[in-house]
Amino acid sequence: MRVLVVGSGGREHALAWKIAASPLVDEVLAAPGSDGMAGVARCLPQVKASDLDAVVTVARDEAVDLVVVGPEDPLAAGLVDRLREAGIASFGPSAEAARLEGSKQFAKEFMARHGIPTAEFAVFDALEPARAYVRERGGPCVVKADGLAAGKGVFVCDGPDAALVALDEIMGERRFGEAGARVVIEERMEGEEASYYAITDGERVVTLAAAQDHKRALDGDRGENTGGMGAYSPAPVVSDAVEKRILEEIVHPAIRGMARDGRPYTGVLYVGLMIDAAGAPRVVEFNVRFGDPETQPLLMRMEGDLVPLLDGAARGRLEPETKLGWGDAAVCVVLASEGYPRAYETGRAIDGLDALAGESDVVVFHAGTRRGADGRFETAGGRVLGVTARGASVAVARERAYAAADRIRFDGRHLRRDIADRALDR
Repeated sequence: MRVLVVGSGGREHALAWKIAASPLVDEVLAAPGSDGMAGVARCLPQVKASDLDAVVTVARDEAVDLVVVGPEDPLAAGLVDRLREAGIASFGPSAEAARLEGSKQFAKEFMARHGIPTAEFAVFDALEPARAYVRERGGPCVVKADGLAAGKGVFVCDGPDAALVALDEIMGERRFGEAGARVVIEERMEGEEASYYAITDGERVVTLAAAQDHKRALDGDRGENTGGMGAYSPAPVVSDAVEKRILEEIVHPAIRGMARDGRPYTGVLYVGLMIDAAGAPRVVEFNVRFGDPETQPLLMRMEGDLVPLLDGAARGRLEPETKLGWGDAAVCVVLASEGYPRAYETGRAIDGLDALAGESDVVVFHAGTRRGADGRFETAGGRVLGVTARGASVAVARERAYAAADRIRFDGRHLRRDIADRALDR
């Protein structure tokens, strides 16, 4: 097989790395890919993920057997629809199904319609009514930009004052552009967050595993929401009993509900969860693609072949009895640029990568890097690298990940030092 991975970030690097390891695959291509992905994929930097025509053309010209779409934006824009119209097997949902992530309002109303547990919410299209609502409501809440905002459009607020600031940024200043033309204001749920993954062809489902992301920029879950500062898998909060409830109350009702609504869902369903002290799961959000950085430890743990699942889901013939092997644990620590998730500088030289190249239990996934004029890697994004390690336990994997992360240096390097603390404290 020849597989094309669409995207250029850490998630896409991890997908290309795992796909390249499959005995079914002869070549992996990446559009646009990145300098950091060049070791596992033939990159096509001239083909942007947002250029649907170019992606379809290159998939056809390169006689690609399967396209795996990484980011949410091209999914929401209808890339999978376009590829399928061209007769090219594609992993990911249609544009209509991708609304589960593309519109917070759509997702909340979908869950309400199908009895899927989530937080109470209200939707606003104008700033002043939203401001009046948070003042009247009082107390903690969560303010979300309705559209896609690269994981940064969510503000967890301790009270009305913080919510008003969030509303001004989203709706007044339009920090996230048109994604902030509408907001969803939710109750602030209590409990422990986790991410759960399942692959589906619209009817049949193969479950993957749970992970736990760290969204806030600073230790102790302080600071602004980011696209993710680190993750680990497994997540101990997702016990066998909790997983059973996730499947029965959320995953299967969501797949059935999308089919019933005339929007059959194919691809990977990412369920962001809040799990309370009694083990009851509620949905924080749905994502319509693999998470970033959760994909990195998830695929480091996975011992089976991912490609038959991707291909089966794309072609409507997923084998629900597929059993994957899973290693004990994996941890990803994100190295970010100073200032992320707001303004940051790029072009800062990165040292220490070569020393980690031979490590068997550590892989460094490139999220925002490029090769400079001197051939050395330099920073090119907010999240720069995802240093990912596996081990016999979360504690061992965590120690390896931080040891490796501390061998990598660049000016302004920022990382959290508490990734996976919750797992160790249980």
